[in-house]
Amino acid sequence: MTHELPAGAHPEPGLSYPLVTIGALIVGPSGRVLLIRTHKWGDRWGVPGGKVDWGESLLQAVHREVREETGLQLSEVRWGPVQEAVLHPQFHRDAHFVLINVVARATDEAVRLNDEAQSSAWCTPAEAAGRDLNEPTARLLEHYRAFGLTTPALHEPPLRGRAGAGT
Repeated sequence: MTHELPAGAHPEPGLSYPLVTIGALIVGPSGRVLLIRTHKWGDRWGVPGGKVDWGESLLQAVHREVREETGLQLSEVRWGPVQEAVLHPQFHRDAHFVLINVVARATDEAVRLNDEAQSSAWCTPAEAAGRDLNEPTARLLEHYRAFGLTTPALHEPPLRGRAGAGT
């Protein structure tokens, strides 16, 4: 089925656009936070996350990315800072990201990494701050240390699809 989309809904041929990503600082039942080490960020520690797929809500995307990368289930997903990484020197290739971040609880701490990360560690926030973090993760950790899980919850958007499209 083809949908007619308004002008601007698709990228213009020959132009590049930033990638929208979502990442989660995950707080386990013990109160520790999960860090993952990845080659994509110069072997620094970061958080699970990735690109938001077309038609996917931010909440759906963060649940999917975390499940794929760690096997963890999230609860209490809360807004974190929105950041930008434009040709960031720590990232393994040239890219322009809009980094949407959340802080969330995990239902357990049994991590099953996929091939995107080389290792994981559950740390206290103070221990995490002492690790070699990528810059966006350092900022996300600062946000968590300042606000904890007190920011508003992330919810599904109230409207899905176009009016009259049967969705």
